[in-house]
Amino acid sequence: MYKNLKITSIEIYKCNIKLREPFRIAIAEIKNANSIFVKISTNENVYGFGEANPIWRITGETQGISMSAAVEIAKLLLDKDPLNIEERTAEMDGFLVHNTTVKSAFDMALYDIIGKASGLPLYEVLGGGKRKFWTDITIGIGEPDYMAEKALQYKNQGFGTIKVKLGTTKEKDVERITKIREAVGEELPIRIDANQGWDFRTALNVLYELEPMGIEYCEQPVAYWNIDDMRRIRERTSIGIMADEALFDHHDAFRLASGGCCDYFNIKLAKSGGIYNALKINSIAEAAGIRCMVGCMTETRLGLTAAAHFVSAKLNIKYADLDGCFMLEEDPVIGGIAYKAGEIEIPDSAGIGAEVDPAFLKKCESVEIK
Repeated sequence: MYKNLKITSIEIYKCNIKLREPFRIAIAEIKNANSIFVKISTNENVYGFGEANPIWRITGETQGISMSAAVEIAKLLLDKDPLNIEERTAEMDGFLVHNTTVKSAFDMALYDIIGKASGLPLYEVLGGGKRKFWTDITIGIGEPDYMAEKALQYKNQGFGTIKVKLGTTKEKDVERITKIREAVGEELPIRIDANQGWDFRTALNVLYELEPMGIEYCEQPVAYWNIDDMRRIRERTSIGIMADEALFDHHDAFRLASGGCCDYFNIKLAKSGGIYNALKINSIAEAAGIRCMVGCMTETRLGLTAAAHFVSAKLNIKYADLDGCFMLEEDPVIGGIAYKAGEIEIPDSAGIGAEVDPAFLKKCESVEIK
């Protein structure tokens, strides 16, 4: 274990990767993964990588906002101890109240350094072990026949669970799930995500129609702020309700749990500000008897590998939605998680076990703070 580590420089990269096809959800359409990569270096040549993938309609951050914030955060962290993650997190949260996505990139990089400095993979740093788990695969909003065709393709590729984006009209959303269920059969689990697209009445009407169709749970049926209606929906349907956009930090987790608003939490590092705060959310969930899922934006395998370590380390995390890299035309990551259809294999190397190809980074706009 290294002692007296100090942050000596931070490199920030602005990177755009095109999606294979536009990805539509109820509140946005995404055509590119506009990421920020952060590399934190130390006086002992131990370095860490992190990734931010801002989705402005969810976290309120654009790539430009994240890039500017990253420069200021880098100045804040320079010459400080990367192993003291509690103080570093407190400094970032005190400096910027929001901007959770860009803060998550610094958090990942710090945890990567802790793992490398201790010679441990991240799941062991987090106090857990290596376990097998599976991700679902997501289908964006489209015409019902096309979505049913995609679902069957994914089933034939070996994926064990399909996640379907909804949040439009009752008629269209029910038609989408009806056709998908007919295409994949009765046994394949289906998860749905409205991304805040429904109001209270529409949500109930859709869920009542879908109750016989084997829906595992529904994510964020109504607006993020409307946790009272989320609770009312939960009380009136047999389909489990999962909080997503309503859940950013441990304060949100406490409100949702104490109000009986949902059955599950969707923890995303881009919303929580990184692993340190995600651990707090999971602890509150565990105390309240709420199981968790770890989700993603459109990150590369770098960000997804960090999230996968978190899943593996914490037994209260029941579900994983770590499929963002399947949407990307390019994979710039060296090492990292490997997929066998939906099954995820985590690397055993120290730290996160993934970094960005230097040849790819050379093509990106960058700034170095030192």
